[in-house]
Amino acid sequence: MASTYLTRTPSSAGNRKTFTFSCWFKRGNITSSYQRLFACYSDTNNRDEIYLHEQDDTITIESVVSSSAIVNVKTNRKFRDTNGWYHFVYTADTTQSTASDRIKIYINGVQETSFSTATYPSQNADLNFNNNIIHYIGRSGYSSGSNSYFDGCMSHIHFSDGYAYAPTVFGSTDSTTGEWKINTSPSFTLGTNGFTILKDGNTVTDQSANSNNFTVAGGTLTKTEDCPSNVFATWNPLNPTNPDFANGNATLTRASNSWKPAWTTIGASSGKYYCEIDWDSGSNFTVGFSTADVPGSNPTLEDLVGNPSNGGYITVLYENGVIYNNGSSAGAYGSGSTYATNDIMMLAMDLDNNKFYFGKNGTWFNSANPASNTGGYDINASYTNSTWCFAAVVYGTGSWHGNFGNGYFGTTQISSAGSNASGIGIFEYDVPTGYTALSTKGLNL
Repeated sequence: MASTYLTRTPSSAGNRKTFTFSCWFKRGNITSSYQRLFACYSDTNNRDEIYLHEQDDTITIESVVSSSAIVNVKTNRKFRDTNGWYHFVYTADTTQSTASDRIKIYINGVQETSFSTATYPSQNADLNFNNNIIHYIGRSGYSSGSNSYFDGCMSHIHFSDGYAYAPTVFGSTDSTTGEWKINTSPSFTLGTNGFTILKDGNTVTDQSANSNNFTVAGGTLTKTEDCPSNVFATWNPLNPTNPDFANGNATLTRASNSWKPAWTTIGASSGKYYCEIDWDSGSNFTVGFSTADVPGSNPTLEDLVGNPSNGGYITVLYENGVIYNNGSSAGAYGSGSTYATNDIMMLAMDLDNNKFYFGKNGTWFNSANPASNTGGYDINASYTNSTWCFAAVVYGTGSWHGNFGNGYFGTTQISSAGSNASGIGIFEYDVPTGYTALSTKGLNL
């Protein structure tokens, strides 16, 4: 969540000249705020921070010691991907004779060398990280509130006290795909104040031998199945006509009356996929499926539910049980196909047999059975080879929580997990046989 943060105050200072911080992060909302990954704070004149910049989504590392900014390194590269995970490594070694070797940043295994600002510390300078002052993950002590919190997910956070490690300790190149992947059990020397947290689930207990535990000091730390080795679909916040997003982009929210569409960050052109959406509050809600090329620039109401002349196509089920297809009503989907707040909607798309399925609270509408390919809604023949996403169109105030396999509706864990033969994702109800979550592993089944 965007108000969650962790704290720890070391009992004694460690090595303030040499250390390594490694973490994997996935962005949520792209907001006009300084989103802190890691920070420490004694007062405004003695603080260190690593943050995503509010104006341009670059990464900045700052160190202010005795009122002097001894480190100010800002990337030219922008970090705006809300679908994939970034691996970030920051190494400090102020004992180095070359100034640019004293502060290094690595993204996905590659050293960043292009900076708009590059102020390096003097040789053998002491920084604030690893001092016996309060350390933050996900917020800054210097600036609290909405202009400080990290919005997104973080995983596998490691800190080494006294050692400057290469990123290859924490990640490696996949020999088959050539992609940078996580080393789930890295071997490194932690030093006195080193730690490993968020390694397996949402535990803030140090999972190294050091017992340097953190505390959840604000918000709710929610576990997610989304991780660097398996990225799950979420609502896409880069849609230019989007609603508002929360909880790692799994929640849609609206505070005013206007039509807003949303669709997922991941799509597919083959395979069988399942998701659930909890209608928590509000009015005028449709759920369904869209092609990946839905119009996105100031669409009309017809555009919101699909208009091929503008390049997109959506099939959605309105709360009164009526299917809207290509911007027009296609009639009732089937007996009992209405839904309301507090219902959990079930969506299944079979892109091998070109059918969509809708249901709620464990029962499929229209007496359908996705596992046996009966009772579904036929995909328009002109779009059977398209890339499809899960979609929604919202109007009015309210909130709608998508469970694309993470096992949560917002911050509420599902009450009882249904069966899922694929083993990918956690859902409230049984996943139909042959279906799986829309995720990177699900796409490769």
